[in-house]
Amino acid sequence: MPSPKPPYAVCVLLLALDTATPAVTVALHDGTDVIASSSQVDARRHGELLLPAVDRVLAEAGLRLDAVTGVVVGIGPGPYTGLRVGLMTADTFGLALGVPVHGVCTLDGLAYAAGIERGPFVVATDARRKEVYWARYADSRTRLTDPAVDRPADIADEVAGLPAVGAGALLYPGTFPDAHEPEHVSAAALAALAAERLAKGEELPAPRPLYLRRPDAQVPKNYKVVTPK
Repeated sequence: MPSPKPPYAVCVLLLALDTATPAVTVALHDGTDVIASSSQVDARRHGELLLPAVDRVLAEAGLRLDAVTGVVVGIGPGPYTGLRVGLMTADTFGLALGVPVHGVCTLDGLAYAAGIERGPFVVATDARRKEVYWARYADSRTRLTDPAVDRPADIADEVAGLPAVGAGALLYPGTFPDAHEPEHVSAAALAALAAERLAKGEELPAPRPLYLRRPDAQVPKNYKVVTPK
């Protein structure tokens, strides 16, 4: 009798992307390792740079988009305009390919990339308006607090004496004197973290934005309604 065929291996290919910080970052992860990645820092060109970055990492890996089995996207917190570029792109890929879309907190990706195994420590990104998006971590995989947005001076007592990573920490050395890189999140770290959590059977957040505050552009409160006479 012929020997039974071995079971088919499950092919995993995660496409990860994030536009919640000034970095436009994309990566491919095969369930074990990052196989291709791209990062460019340009806060004003998220929409222009993201799709070419996706094409670039696919070409580097020698793969087609239809090989992707799941999408991972940074859900922020981040500024409204930049953040929605990544989220809308991830949703579009998910619908077009018929694959799941997984959210990962952008701050969690930075914490993971920092590789700090013993905390506590802080991750802080630049929220503009002289504020930071931040959260406190026990280690590179364990967040202790919900993401928040605050002025650095207002949280000085809460973060006193703690090492910190991220552009927000580097920008305000008075509040974060022990600040280190990475400055911006990388999709490679997001993908690796998501792959690790999925392999453990953990449920990842829905791909919904963590804005934490209203967008800059709003309808004026006291505008006049013009009606025909």
